[in-house]
Amino acid sequence: MRNYEVMFVIDSALEEAVKDATVETVQSIIAADGEVVKTDVWGMRKLAYPINKKEEGYYVVIEFKANATLPYELDRKLKISDNVIRHIIINNDAN
Repeated sequence: MRNYEVMFVIDSALEEAVKDATVETVQSIIAADGEVVKTDVWGMRKLAYPINKKEEGYYVVIEFKANATLPYELDRKLKISDNVIRHIIINNDAN
């Protein structure tokens, strides 16, 4: 199992319950094939640049352990999610 980190930005216009459900959905995708190590919710932050005319986003960082195929599936699901504005998955084992 490799160590990964995913950071994603949720649309700030969504209700709090929808934001929490999105975080739980990402955690369940990871837990199905890996292990969630730590979830760090940064909350509302100003975006570095406007994305789809939005100035703020709800930031979440999740550290997890998984096999090499899980990040591809997670990336695919985050790309098609309407709630997630941007995301990045990083392999923490790479030097």
